[in-house]
Amino acid sequence: MKMVSKGALLIGAAMLAVTGFAGVAFAQANQGNKDQATPRGWNYEIRDGKRVPKGGNRITNPDGSWREETRQGSCVTVKEKTAAGEYKESRRCD
Repeated sequence: MKMVSKGALLIGAAMLAVTGFAGVAFAQANQGNKDQATPRGWNYEIRDGKRVPKGGNRITNPDGSWREETRQGSCVTVKEKTAAGEYKESRRCD
């Protein structure tokens, strides 16, 4: 009885190890398919593995607040966030 249980334990451990290694290899192979974060200071984002221009000019202040202006045709969208976390978005068309 002990030989059967040791053999079953060894087979189970081997199958678990193979499955684990296959899962790691699969995750590494599919890592490029996810949306990836683009480092700060770059003028494009990576979406679906392709370069896409970033939305607008974002100015970040030392206190964590920021202001971003995005132009679409004759309209300008201004997005602002204060250091306290208050978000405001306005749009004007000329």
